[in-house]
Amino acid sequence: MKTEPNSERQELFFDGVGVAAGIAIGPAHVVESGALNVPEYRIQRKQVDNEIARFQAAIENSRDQIETLRSKTRKLPPAVAEELGFLLDAHMQMLAGSRLVRGVEQRIEEDRRNAEAAVQSEISQIVRGFAELDDTYMAARMQDIRDVGARIIRSLTETPYQAFKMAPSGSVIVATEITPADTALMEPGEIAGFASGMGGAEGHTAIMARSLELPAVLGIPDLTAAVESGQTVIVDGTTGRIVVNPSRETLRFYRLRRRRLARERQRLERLRALPGVTRDDARIALHANLELPREIDLAITSGAEGIGLLRTEFMFMNRDTPPDEEEQYLTLRTLVEGMNGQPVTIRTLDVGGEKLAYSLGNHISDAVNPALGLRAIRFSLRQPKLFESQVAAILRAAHHGPVRMLLPMISTVGEVQQVRTVVARVQRRLKRRGVETSNLPPIGIMIEVPGAALAADALAGVSDFFAVGTNDLIMYTLAIDRADEQVAHLYDPLHPAVLRLIQFSAQAALRARIPISVCGEMAGDPRYTALLLGLGVRELSMSSANLPRVKERVRALDLMASTRRAEMIMDQADSGRIEMLLDDFNELA
Repeated sequence: MKTEPNSERQELFFDGVGVAAGIAIGPAHVVESGALNVPEYRIQRKQVDNEIARFQAAIENSRDQIETLRSKTRKLPPAVAEELGFLLDAHMQMLAGSRLVRGVEQRIEEDRRNAEAAVQSEISQIVRGFAELDDTYMAARMQDIRDVGARIIRSLTETPYQAFKMAPSGSVIVATEITPADTALMEPGEIAGFASGMGGAEGHTAIMARSLELPAVLGIPDLTAAVESGQTVIVDGTTGRIVVNPSRETLRFYRLRRRRLARERQRLERLRALPGVTRDDARIALHANLELPREIDLAITSGAEGIGLLRTEFMFMNRDTPPDEEEQYLTLRTLVEGMNGQPVTIRTLDVGGEKLAYSLGNHISDAVNPALGLRAIRFSLRQPKLFESQVAAILRAAHHGPVRMLLPMISTVGEVQQVRTVVARVQRRLKRRGVETSNLPPIGIMIEVPGAALAADALAGVSDFFAVGTNDLIMYTLAIDRADEQVAHLYDPLHPAVLRLIQFSAQAALRARIPISVCGEMAGDPRYTALLLGLGVRELSMSSANLPRVKERVRALDLMASTRRAEMIMDQADSGRIEMLLDDFNELA
């Protein structure tokens, strides 16, 4: 469908969160999705049982709706069907004796409130708890809970559910909120893209959009008030920009960009099967970071040679009790086997403080400063039963393929020694149980606090490998919280102190002859590739989506030239000068 601008209307620009790359241009289809009207009233004591029964009926109706939706997934592309399946499984769990269900029944019985109001109050309380956590993963789970609550309330109030029907072919959906189920049922050939006032990069809606390769921008409040159905809209899912009623010049610009992106995608696709080798034949291992199991297919299709960082926190989220050893083992085994002999680096639980998992709520106390409190390896060593359960699962999973164990937030040699004692004890226990295990997997540490980098030589003596977590290393080194808009501009990966700590770690690893990787955001940005390789790093782990571009950069580099430029950069004391030297090299190389 050819779209032309309306010259009588003003061109408007909005910036949100780009969650699915690509550019969509089409007429807007605005969906007015106001909040549900929730009645609230008190009930008599004799009505409590009937009200709970009404709530349970709504639960059953909601479960039936999810089962119906599950049956429709068979017609969807496999990747989308799998993603929606994970989501529906999570929603089913929330509808089966969860904290949500128990909390609503308690409110009906003790507060004598009607079921709709009880659901809304319980959802609000859970969401407030999630909102206090400065963690994007937990914020995404908050939306899952809202979705389940809305489904129950619709059943209780008999409010019909309106999906995005009657949208013209080639249109751009604009809504206050777009649920993952809505996204899964969009036909990429019919819907050009979408934009919404709510949502973030880690939510299921964003993941579904990426699976469907639908350009999407989320997190623009009051967007629907500024757009009318039929107006031309541009969705730039790469930069997070929305243009309403674009001028002819803007349309030409974005159409050109769309063609360039298509050519770039084709070019990067050809790199998938090629190795990460520099022009002077230095082999660079390119691995993927995994947040959730469903991302494994994307890691493989992007050309990842292994999993450089598997975050295990997902197993502890959205539940009331921690997973036992068997459940963790089965999950990890599936991932290890899914990589078909390629290495999987499993990071032990990095939770505590601001990364609270509700299943661990009884084990974690409030911290004055969560970032400096009881978290990561400190928490694991304080909870031996929980830690030993996870260690046992990792040791058992290592029997099915190459596995490495990664310890987060290490700061002392003593912590590594304590972990090795626990691992040896757990292995002996597994042998007594007759459980098959392989040799102990390599045990490495995250270099993410300045103290670990400065003590890298000592830590290398008790570690089998290093992994530099640049996100936290920069935060702790510069005392900068990127989530704080007042100081976020001071977050600087090219600060001389940050680079010096990476260099210390790389040199210590080289002296000890152990591998070192970088697995923070710097690893996934082609701008920093030459510098990291020049500092001695030979393994990079990143988001799967970034891997093709980094591989392209690796294959264009000369390692010796990169090393010389890194040496020149390390002689500088000014971030601006470092930035200039790096960017000049990138333009030439």
